[in-house]
Amino acid sequence: MQALEYLSQTPKHNFRQPEQVIDPEKYDYSAEIETSKGRFTVELFAKEAPNAVNSFVFLALNRYFEGIVWHRVIPGFVAQTGDPTGTGTGGPGYQFGLEVAPHLNYDRKGRLGMARTQNPNSNGSQFFVTFAPIPHLSQQYSIFGQVSEGMEVVEAIAPTEGVPGPARGDARDKIVSVKIFAKSK
Repeated sequence: MQALEYLSQTPKHNFRQPEQVIDPEKYDYSAEIETSKGRFTVELFAKEAPNAVNSFVFLALNRYFEGIVWHRVIPGFVAQTGDPTGTGTGGPGYQFGLEVAPHLNYDRKGRLGMARTQNPNSNGSQFFVTFAPIPHLSQQYSIFGQVSEGMEVVEAIAPTEGVPGPARGDARDKIVSVKIFAKSK
């Protein structure tokens, strides 16, 4: 398994569209996400959600996620991030459509899903990690990965909703870096 080279030395936040940076026929992909609470690893589902994985990898290689807060963290539901404005309304400057695979559902904790508006074609940079099975999201929101190591780190991210004294402002946890790894099939 080899780490892919970054495409940018500093974080970039605005794009017209993602470049094609993955080849799901030749490689399996994973990501190591370093947060202010520690590191976790995700297996990326490039074959089932090629547009979502390509976008995520493209943004990670451009350091897009560095310094971005976990803006919506609800215990028992999801931890959401990927918005450079930290408000839940920002994105990378492009959008793409819903990708669902019949065999992939929100039937376990640690699923990576694309966050979007009511429009199924509004995927961008925001994503979430589930804290539990969330069956009502199945086939409604693209699943593009699964936490394979470090779920306890995700569960330690400070809640922003649903608890007394939720994290606000600088108290919110952040993504420090995202490293992408490719392994020949």
